[in-house]
Amino acid sequence: MSFFKSVAANSSVFTPREAKMAMRQPSTYRVLSQRAGSSLRKTTSVNLLYFRGSSSVRVFSFLNIARYSSCSGEEFYSSSKRRSRGPVMAAKKASQGQKEEEGRYKHTVDLPKTTFGMRANALVREPEIQKLWDDHQMFKRVVDNNDGGNFVLHDGPPYANGDLHMGHALNKILKDIINRYKLLQNYKVHFVPVLQSLDQDARKDLTPLKLRAKAAKFAKATVKAQMSSFQRFGVWADWNNPYLTLDPKYEAAQIEVFGEMALKGHIYRGRKPVHWSPSSRTALAEAELEYPEGHVSRSIYALFRMVSTPSSKDSLLEEFFPDICLAIWTTTPWTVPANAAVAVNAKLQYAVVEAKSLSEDVHLSAGNKKKRPGNIVTEPKMPFFIVASDLVPTLEAKWGIKLIVKKTVSGSDLENCRYVHPINNMECPVVIGGDYITTESGTGLVHTAPGHGQEDYVTGLKYGLPIYSPVDDDGKFTEEAGQFNGLDVLGDGNAAVVKYLDEKLSIIVEESYEHKYPYDWRTKKPTIFRATEQWFASVEGFRQAAMDAIGHVKWIPAQAQNRISSMTSSRSDWCISRQRTWGLPIPVFYHVTSREPLMNKETIDHIKSIIAQKGSDAWWYMTVEDLLPEEYRDTASEYEKGTDTMDVWFDSGSSWAAVLGERDGLNFPADLYLEGTDQHRGWFQSSLLTSIATKGKAPYSSVITHGFVLDEKGLKMSKSLGNVVDPHTIIEGGKNQKEAPGYGADIMRLWVSSVDYTGDVMIGPQILRQMSDVYRKLRGTLRYLLGNLHDWKVENAVSYQELPMIDRHALFQLENVVKNMREGYENYQFFKIFQIIQRFVNVDLSNFYFDIAKDRLYVGGTTSFTRRSCQTVLAAHLLSLSRVIAPILPHLAEDVWQNLPFQYTIKDGSIVGFVFESKWPSVNEKWLAFPAEEKCTKIEDRQRANLRTEVNKVLEIARTSKLIGSSLEAKVYLHVSDASLASRLLEMCSANNDADALHRIFLTSQAEVVPSLDHELVQNISHTGEYVVEDDRVWIGVSRADGSKCERCWNYSPQVGSFTEHPTLCGRCFNVVGIQPTPAMAAAIS
Repeated sequence: MSFFKSVAANSSVFTPREAKMAMRQPSTYRVLSQRAGSSLRKTTSVNLLYFRGSSSVRVFSFLNIARYSSCSGEEFYSSSKRRSRGPVMAAKKASQGQKEEEGRYKHTVDLPKTTFGMRANALVREPEIQKLWDDHQMFKRVVDNNDGGNFVLHDGPPYANGDLHMGHALNKILKDIINRYKLLQNYKVHFVPVLQSLDQDARKDLTPLKLRAKAAKFAKATVKAQMSSFQRFGVWADWNNPYLTLDPKYEAAQIEVFGEMALKGHIYRGRKPVHWSPSSRTALAEAELEYPEGHVSRSIYALFRMVSTPSSKDSLLEEFFPDICLAIWTTTPWTVPANAAVAVNAKLQYAVVEAKSLSEDVHLSAGNKKKRPGNIVTEPKMPFFIVASDLVPTLEAKWGIKLIVKKTVSGSDLENCRYVHPINNMECPVVIGGDYITTESGTGLVHTAPGHGQEDYVTGLKYGLPIYSPVDDDGKFTEEAGQFNGLDVLGDGNAAVVKYLDEKLSIIVEESYEHKYPYDWRTKKPTIFRATEQWFASVEGFRQAAMDAIGHVKWIPAQAQNRISSMTSSRSDWCISRQRTWGLPIPVFYHVTSREPLMNKETIDHIKSIIAQKGSDAWWYMTVEDLLPEEYRDTASEYEKGTDTMDVWFDSGSSWAAVLGERDGLNFPADLYLEGTDQHRGWFQSSLLTSIATKGKAPYSSVITHGFVLDEKGLKMSKSLGNVVDPHTIIEGGKNQKEAPGYGADIMRLWVSSVDYTGDVMIGPQILRQMSDVYRKLRGTLRYLLGNLHDWKVENAVSYQELPMIDRHALFQLENVVKNMREGYENYQFFKIFQIIQRFVNVDLSNFYFDIAKDRLYVGGTTSFTRRSCQTVLAAHLLSLSRVIAPILPHLAEDVWQNLPFQYTIKDGSIVGFVFESKWPSVNEKWLAFPAEEKCTKIEDRQRANLRTEVNKVLEIARTSKLIGSSLEAKVYLHVSDASLASRLLEMCSANNDADALHRIFLTSQAEVVPSLDHELVQNISHTGEYVVEDDRVWIGVSRADGSKCERCWNYSPQVGSFTEHPTLCGRCFNVVGIQPTPAMAAAIS
């Protein structure tokens, strides 16, 4: 393979030591905000620091820029500019019409030239690039041409409404970065996007078919808007064939999943308490709930009067009867009418306390708006209370009454005691509850209503308690609730119960209680727990299989495994039925008389075939006779179809079957699922459960979760706070373009790569400005590469063996960068890639290699060896960098590729016209072997020096004292105590090739190694410095350079004035001018 082909196929990242140091950097934003003297600018530019030994590589390490310099990065950067602008300024002045003698050598200066703009002009250029991709069907084309294995990132879930927010942007861009990287790695990437929204404004006053039509219309209308937004983000996907849960084929696949679970005995119908939304009039799954801050409940400490103890324990509490009560605490007083028991913890100790009113405290409590004493507190004599012993001091303070412990009993002693229901006067038992009964809050006794709570329900089953729930679909009390009939349980019904109990002297204290309370995620209104007839998926039958499968999935971050394991191990049965008409119907028929459900393989298969052809609307407009299979037609009049629909999480949780199992080219399980951390209780779990129940394996091999997007202060975004960051505004800009400029999609994508998405991430105007600054520097670096390769051709490449040492090291460094970036992509650690590329491109290249390369690029001679060798290295950097940044910054990478000044061909000789057709740079072992080739030994780290920066310090002193202006006016003297290093420095002073010469590294006109500090010359040097590294002592001196200034390169040389034809030129420039052609003036890059 030719050298250029090896260059084209190549790249790299930091050494292990550097990678560790990069990881120790402060956060992205903190680093970026440090300007002059920042740790970024002080970071080493060339990683030769890490090579040690007696070879020339060791010398390079000694010369390297300091990791932590005492002078600011801005000072160094500005001084390097002064050192390098000579030939550029001379040529520019000449091109601007100055006198001929002032620019007579302008045609001999090789200035950069490129059509690649300094500014991104993203609002115009990015859509142009996207159109270019679309016109050439790039995603399909690359996938079709790739011959590696399949990679399937399964998209989901679809339930988003309205405009896309930053969470959507973070999610889809992360997916796209991964997919684009896999494309470069030769994978056949399959990414079928999910696009769908549900109309939250659809109302119950519509007929089922009209409501379904409205919901479908809304969903389809939203698809186009969502697709357009995601495409503007630069996301590649199979946009022509997205999946929608309302597609008939999808619905049929979901029916099949449901049917398989039902036939395996995992689906059953039962009466259990579920989350119920009165505002939506339907049951909800846990994943359909949200818990907003600031919810305040009306809590009460209430008394239930005891009437008896078990016959075996007659003497237990006999001295306290008939004036003894059980004290309970509840935040839902409206559930007291449904009370069936009081539960205690068998392991706790309970106290019988005598209550004595403290009038002063009662008075204070009465003035507290958040707390109100009950009427019983004002009674001259209060009954005895039973409370948890550990809570006596707490309750005494909270209630404002004195509690005197009279007796202590265990929780188990209280079992089967009886009390009178405070409303219906029925006798109810004391029962033993579970570990949910603690002394962290309340009284240690729990009011138990099996029809209104999951734990209450479980306890109720154990004791055969009635599942009583006198509440209707609208959240109002039914006739069973007696005097409270028709009242809203979350409003006046709750207040009425409190009032009634207080009038009956059953309330000790009422107080406001702020806590997390479940709200309907659609209507944003509070929900209730209510027992209703529902369809459930029993998890018990496959819970252990699910737990085992979790252990075989790769979870990123690793702690996500603990979270989903905890949720799965403790979850109750899954309520999968909903009382809506716009979902997929549960395919069941009920006997008109007995209400027995009819659902078997024949009925399910028949309905599946109908829905596959006609869609789920058929369930609503077809008759029962038509919906039943042939063998049931004769008895169709005895049945009616059910009206329940499936939980939306069952919809999305079946996507692995409807998409992965149905689409050509896709594989099951998917390689990757990637969603927000909230999907542990949503899509990740519902997909896992349906897949385990039917296929016995997880639907994914790996799962990545990301956090939520906050503002740059770490606050949750909300319209009320005015801190919402809109992705559309980031890309296109706001109304005030000065305050909210349009950055384009790549800046937003760069931000995504910069954050550690495994936790919550921040974004805001300041962060975006910092991202823009990083992008601008990166673009400038790529422009430098393009501009200095404008006249380069493949046949100009210099073989690796002939390259100067500094150029071989540059390739070694590049190869390490690409290697480490690949590792970052493989591990999905994009923030490390951001740090690597930022440091390498903006610091290592710009502040070192580019700085010293300008001289040979601009004035070294168009066809000179040193210029061609440098261009060979620049070409390698350009081809590698444009590809390794492409997954994150596809528009920038493609823009660079479309402006390549040469054609890039692959092994078969075909020209690669687009960056994503070029593949990831292949590993070049020869470049990585550079230190070994130079016989470097791993001796102690004493040569991790910073001679170049120490020289710069002395140069700066000389500049400040007016001895010199530009560093090219200086000559540097060195004396090194280490003989071996001195010998190597002497070799560099007389290097065979100009690129490795010591004064070129220092950007001075001359450099000399003096044998002794007793040298007479040394005594006359006034600007000096000393650098000590362990036993090595380096003396540095600076004087004016010998000779005169060369008009062409601005270097000083004794040879200036020696050439009759060109008296103002140095020897090098004289030789260049003698052979240099006279081309048209190249356009200078400002």
